[in-house]
Amino acid sequence: MSNQFSLKGKVALITGAAYGIGFAIASALANAGAQIVFNDRHKESLEKGLDSYRKAGIDAKGFVCDVTDETGVNEMVAQIEKQVGIIDILVNNAGIIKRIPMTEMSAADFRQVVDIDLTGPFIVSKAVIPGMINKGHGKIINLCSMMSELGRETVSAYAASKGGLKMLTRNICSEYGKYNIQCNGLGPGYIATPQTVPLRERQPDGSRHPFDSFIIAKTPAARWGSPEDLQGPVVFLASDASNFVNGHILYVDGGILAYIGKQP
Repeated sequence: MSNQFSLKGKVALITGAAYGIGFAIASALANAGAQIVFNDRHKESLEKGLDSYRKAGIDAKGFVCDVTDETGVNEMVAQIEKQVGIIDILVNNAGIIKRIPMTEMSAADFRQVVDIDLTGPFIVSKAVIPGMINKGHGKIINLCSMMSELGRETVSAYAASKGGLKMLTRNICSEYGKYNIQCNGLGPGYIATPQTVPLRERQPDGSRHPFDSFIIAKTPAARWGSPEDLQGPVVFLASDASNFVNGHILYVDGGILAYIGKQP
């Protein structure tokens, strides 16, 4: 059974994995045996990421690349194939969110979110699929979201992107499953990261932040998730253990999507 979860000899590209959830995902794949490759738009952030991997004892290779730049992505994938090998596993992790009420959001801001969160995965997936076809197998994991299923105030662009990414996931499955390529989505719930620290800090009177209280009340697990909670699921989706799982969105949300909430 352990062999089914081994990623030894596999090349894994995780986009936007210099820090945060992407770094946690890449670390899990590395610990399962994969060779890690990642990108970042900015050289400074890339260098910090490489330093973090070194400190974690992970031999990772980094490339400066914007996932919305099709020419740049194609050049990066060609370099990876030449320097490391054909990509076996792609995790489309790079993404942004802009919390702006819809009527106050410019079309330019909306397009930027959609471009990075939806068009980016399309571009990178398109670049790696030919190599996967030639190799006879491949795993594509798209970082979806609970917003692939739910709406919420101020996240119209993000929710639209993640809903579209859910359907892109299913379409890649439909088009390329016959080539032994599995494309699935990973849908994190609310994850405790440095970016969410302000929403989890205790108030001066010792009480929870209102948003923290809201999340705890809506989550049957009664806690925020951690990046480590995503590691087992992503290794499963990247490994031979999931070879007949395709077009599926695996939500790692502590049960939020299953729960209607407490009666007031």
